[in-house]
Amino acid sequence: MRYLHTMIRVADLDAALKFYVGLLGLREDRRMENEQGRFTLVFLSAPQDTLTGPGMRASPQIELTYNWDKEIYTGGRNFGHLAYEVDDIYAFCQRLKDNGVTINRPPRDGNMAFVKSPDGISIELLQKGEPKAPAEPWVSMANVETW
Repeated sequence: MRYLHTMIRVADLDAALKFYVGLLGLREDRRMENEQGRFTLVFLSAPQDTLTGPGMRASPQIELTYNWDKEIYTGGRNFGHLAYEVDDIYAFCQRLKDNGVTINRPPRDGNMAFVKSPDGISIELLQKGEPKAPAEPWVSMANVETW
């Protein structure tokens, strides 16, 4: 058995790609449009995830599912969360914050933070290796909303 992907329904594909690709730094590996089913699938992976060959799947992946007919999705918190390891949690969170992303659970401990996608999916960010020393402004920041 091999883990392949997690599917997330998104209400606005452009906003989702701006977040996942533009801000989180994932790469788009492939895209499928199904006119009969009226949906688009976009498969994303982290830069260090390896492709198994030309046109093959990278693993693990996120599958963004965009249904062309508008729907309202609720229960994003019921999904749980996605988790990514980052080289520098402080720099990564600062870049997200500078681009208007709310840091729901700041990295006060130098190890873990939570943010949310435009569709309310919780994303856990974990410091690669040992936690960084606690530092401002993160130490003094309070949690915001749910995470």
